[in-house]
Amino acid sequence: MNWTLKVAWRYLVSKKTHNAVNIISIISVLGVMVTTAALVCVLSVFNGFRGMIMGRLAMLDPEIAVTYTTGKAMPSGDSVVSAVSAVTGVASAMPVVEDQALAIFADYQMPVRLKGVPDTYAQLNDMHHLIVDGEFLLHDAVSPYAVLGVGPALSLHARPGYLRMMQLYAPQRQGRVNLANPMGSFRTDSVFVSGVFQLQQNNYDADLIYVPLDMARKLFDYPTEATQIEVKLAPGADEESVMRSIKDTLGESYTVKNRLMQQAMAYKMINVEKWMGFLLLAFILVIATFNVISTLTLLIIEKDRSIATFLSMGASGSQVTRIFVTEGWLISLVGAVSGIVLGLVLCLCQQQFGWLTLNADPASLVVNAYPVEVIWSDIIIVFLLVAAVGLFTSLVTSLTMRRRLATR
Repeated sequence: MNWTLKVAWRYLVSKKTHNAVNIISIISVLGVMVTTAALVCVLSVFNGFRGMIMGRLAMLDPEIAVTYTTGKAMPSGDSVVSAVSAVTGVASAMPVVEDQALAIFADYQMPVRLKGVPDTYAQLNDMHHLIVDGEFLLHDAVSPYAVLGVGPALSLHARPGYLRMMQLYAPQRQGRVNLANPMGSFRTDSVFVSGVFQLQQNNYDADLIYVPLDMARKLFDYPTEATQIEVKLAPGADEESVMRSIKDTLGESYTVKNRLMQQAMAYKMINVEKWMGFLLLAFILVIATFNVISTLTLLIIEKDRSIATFLSMGASGSQVTRIFVTEGWLISLVGAVSGIVLGLVLCLCQQQFGWLTLNADPASLVVNAYPVEVIWSDIIIVFLLVAAVGLFTSLVTSLTMRRRLATR
């Protein structure tokens, strides 16, 4: 081991002549350690929330969605489904039709987002697990049915088992409005309510209603079109490869997206919040390094006689300077390693025991405790940040030491 490193380590762990230097040294290490642990924990909590939200959205979002680039609806949606289904790695592909409509139930009405899907749609996702009342049923021998999000169910006061039917209205896409008979400009149909689902994500729960595909096509005047093709991958299929194959098969007129691309805005917002928190804690870490600089400055003053001894024994000024530069690195690295270990232990405890709980009604929450997910790339980023701050500390120490040697 290099002698400058040995001396720097001894200066770090040994008791100083003045107690103030000991106290400030301990505070310096603790400051770096606590800030590093906070960085690890905060980033892991944001990762946990991101994983939880994306996991919930994945229960309804298809693994791959195909949309038409140059318009709302793709012509001959069934033909597109056949082409997509022939791609290797695709387990199933289904056309859907989605548009805005007006729902009326008894004396209540609200604009809704109507999504027409095939009867076997629940095979594409985890729809059955989201039903909180009734069942996912779109057809039986008697009537077509609708499955409502919890928002429309509450606003319309509708639920499964009621004998009253829900009326759906959609404006005609073609033709002119007859001012003498405005209602003649709407297409209409009626359905019973078979179930209510809840994803606990507002963009799905607030206004989404599932109806049979043939009904949606009739209401929106899309006899063969589809607004989206939703794809389920075969077990073990490579998502990127399947997406490229679908794109090559359909051409540039179609857009192919995976779940992450479908929720790009939500993913972006979570990442922005995560890295804003990271920057705030990084600023606190920079402030904490001033304690390290103070510690090294006091240590240089205290070790004045030792510095003179090293110089008289033949050590060069750069070698003596390197002792205190190494001391700054050691403080940062010891604080970083201990902080990362502390942060990982706290994250593990939170995962196992859920000590930190969310302050809200447990019945309205998806999870009761803060979710945590450790991503090792975040740990590397935190370590590199602390190392960079340690480099800054060492540079300041180097300048201080050179000025002091110049005055000897």
